[in-house]
Amino acid sequence: MKIGFDAKRLFLNQTGLGNYSRDLVRGILEENTANDYFLFTTKEVDNSRTKFIKEYDNVEVVSPKSFYKRFKSYWRSVRLEKVLKKYNIDVFHGLSHEIPRNNKINKIKYVVTIHDLIFIRCPDNYSVFDRKLYTQKVKYACKNADVIIAISEQTKRDLIEFLEVEEERIKVVYQTCSDIFDMKADYRVQTMVRKKYNLPTKYMLSVGTIEKRKNLELVIRAMDKMKTDIPLVVVGKKTTYFEQIESEIEKFGLKKKVIFLENVDFIELPELYQSASLFVYPSVFEGFGIPILEALYSKTPVIAATGSCLEEAGGPNSIYVEPTNYLDLAVQMDKVLNDESLQTEMKEKGYEYAKKFSLKKQAKEVLAVYKELV
Repeated sequence: MKIGFDAKRLFLNQTGLGNYSRDLVRGILEENTANDYFLFTTKEVDNSRTKFIKEYDNVEVVSPKSFYKRFKSYWRSVRLEKVLKKYNIDVFHGLSHEIPRNNKINKIKYVVTIHDLIFIRCPDNYSVFDRKLYTQKVKYACKNADVIIAISEQTKRDLIEFLEVEEERIKVVYQTCSDIFDMKADYRVQTMVRKKYNLPTKYMLSVGTIEKRKNLELVIRAMDKMKTDIPLVVVGKKTTYFEQIESEIEKFGLKKKVIFLENVDFIELPELYQSASLFVYPSVFEGFGIPILEALYSKTPVIAATGSCLEEAGGPNSIYVEPTNYLDLAVQMDKVLNDESLQTEMKEKGYEYAKKFSLKKQAKEVLAVYKELV
């Protein structure tokens, strides 16, 4: 088969959709070397996280040339199908919510991955323009793709509820996280990372963009009610919501207890996870919740929120609280931090659960989708 990928985010996004794209493509390349693979991107970037592509002779990167270098978005959304025909692509996979405009007469089969419909569920987090644009792209992709891959049962339910997608056209394939989180950190490296960011020996950890949906405010309020004296390290990009968090921190006198880190190198994240005593992720809504999986692979106990898909990501041995109940969150954080046997159980059983979401399993299931189409 000749398989094409929308690889824009593989090259240009350093988190989220970029991680998904890189991990899935790498897993597929490792699993099946008989196919020919084509990465279609508006721009190729050569760095440590894309260097694996150079290891394979059956991979070609395709970018717009001459006239279309000036109109990259048009090339990617409108012109691309003609390019796919030129390369005799059998299956094209849109890795992040969209596929190019296509003609049903052509024999190219289209697959699209839908990660979430948060822009519909939580519209206040998006501008009117972005909501309309995202909705338009996802509706088109779901209508015109031959198979829709949802990254969780929650996303599948949302596709059926909000966009009335036929259930039989949706295939749930859980995503995974980078395998660097499944590597035991060297104590000397952990110490070096802690010194670099001036971190205490013991701390709780939260990872994710500091925006309203991520619900960091709940953690701050819970810290005010906790009996355990332990700081919180927050890794993530700041948005306007950060002003509200600052106000809450000031209100509860927690300025010295909350440490914010931005622009952390991806390869340092496992060290931060594995050094943490507890990972807290009370997000109001997620499509899957990759940081939870990163924590489980790092053997860090997890407390997350009910109400979306986080139970799917965290499994039965993580702890869940309602995303508005800061008193319960305080009780649960104290409970985990002061019970070593519970910590051990959560670490070991959580790690075993995380193995369900292996890169190999994900790659095999996606390759099976391709095979069924051709």
